[in-house]
Amino acid sequence: MNPERIRRWAAEAAGTALLVGIGTGAIVAAGRIGGIASWALALAWFLAVLVPIGIFVGISGAHLNPAVTLALAASDRIAWRLVPGYWAAQLVGAFLGSLGVLATVGAGSDLGATVPRAGELPLAFGGEAGFTALLVVAVFTLSDRGAGRLRWRLLLPPAAVGVSTYVIGPITGSSLNPARTIAPAVLSGTYLDLWLYLIAVPLGALVVAALWRPRAVDRLDRGPGRLDVRQ
Repeated sequence: MNPERIRRWAAEAAGTALLVGIGTGAIVAAGRIGGIASWALALAWFLAVLVPIGIFVGISGAHLNPAVTLALAASDRIAWRLVPGYWAAQLVGAFLGSLGVLATVGAGSDLGATVPRAGELPLAFGGEAGFTALLVVAVFTLSDRGAGRLRWRLLLPPAAVGVSTYVIGPITGSSLNPARTIAPAVLSGTYLDLWLYLIAVPLGALVVAALWRPRAVDRLDRGPGRLDVRQ
């Protein structure tokens, strides 16, 4: 077993656990006090993505999301052989994060499970696909151009998730991440319209992957976690 891949998968599991723990923990905690403002929840999700990216981007690339890994592979930014390991690590991390919320905050608000608002499935589908596409655009910008001066591009994926939470959170719960949706759904037994997230989110990611291929220079200047496709 390749020690570097084990280190990368451990980072993905830990990072995804942090993402799910902070984000869904905020939802459950908000439910216990009767709710919080939409901007506050959006800020919580911004931090839920920013913290693990800041910690783990240099180790695994901090995908933290099966849809992001899918888009990176489909666009030839990482090798397909890396995908199963990333997906397994992300799912393990998501369940660890949800179990952490259950143990520390409680089982309220269905552990932060994502459920579309009644009667708005088409809007929910489009919202999840569209904002997942925006998230992947942010990830590709970071992947292809690097973190930038003062690492400011690390803020792009968290910003996409924060804006999504504010805009479509009341309609879909703002998933953009199959692992983030699956873990609380399974642990809380909340499976209503789960299919929507498992179709719309990968679809949005794949559309961007098909339209935005890496340039030759990008292949020579990728950071950790964005390895040569031959590996």
